[in-house]
Amino acid sequence: RGVGAIVGCDNFKMSDATHEIIARELIKNNILVLATGCAATSLGRVGLLRPEAAQFCGESLAEVCETVGMPPVLHMGSCVDNSRILIAATEMVREGGLGDDISDLPAIGAAPQWMSEKAVAIGHYFVASGAQVVFQSLPVTGAKKFSKYLQEGITQELGAHWNIAEAPLDIARIMIDHIEQKRDALGINKKRDRVLFDMAMRRDLGGTGAGIGDVGCHGPQHKG
Repeated sequence: RGVGAIVGCDNFKMSDATHEIIARELIKNNILVLATGCAATSLGRVGLLRPEAAQFCGESLAEVCETVGMPPVLHMGSCVDNSRILIAATEMVREGGLGDDISDLPAIGAAPQWMSEKAVAIGHYFVASGAQVVFQSLPVTGAKKFSKYLQEGITQELGAHWNIAEAPLDIARIMIDHIEQKRDALGINKKRDRVLFDMAMRRDLGGTGAGIGDVGCHGPQHKG
């Protein structure tokens, strides 16, 4: 249904529990999870980076994972590799044709147990790029007007804003609801009949050698 990124640090008081609860709730609701840094390590320790974790997914995500042979949680690198997620989001817009901007995508990120100030900087460059984020807290909540601006008003300028929630399931619910809202806006929440392509239909798609939507291998291009 969409993509949820879980990034950031561990917390010695809560260990891996927060990341795991959020990830399990997302994949149960057919949302692919991208993870970096300590969050990815946490999810790896509980087995969610293995293809066998597809058993914990909703029906449609499980089908994709089993068909491709991939896990429902993908490791995107270390804690300084979060820009890879934005690169992937950019490609989703450019190649996938989902909207005209990152802010149109059914995607959202969370750093539930952030510890270092760099996490806030990373979160803000995601918001500035049009990607919604959820943190458990922000060091500005004492300034009511500024907090309201970050959580509401900034959307008018950037197409995204900050969200704050403490409980892991509340964070997951914010992420799921945001993804569903974006799907509605894109018009992709409407049910459509599934079409299974036979070999003849597949040949028709690839017969010109042009590929499908500029995706995949086009094969050798002969001139003459």
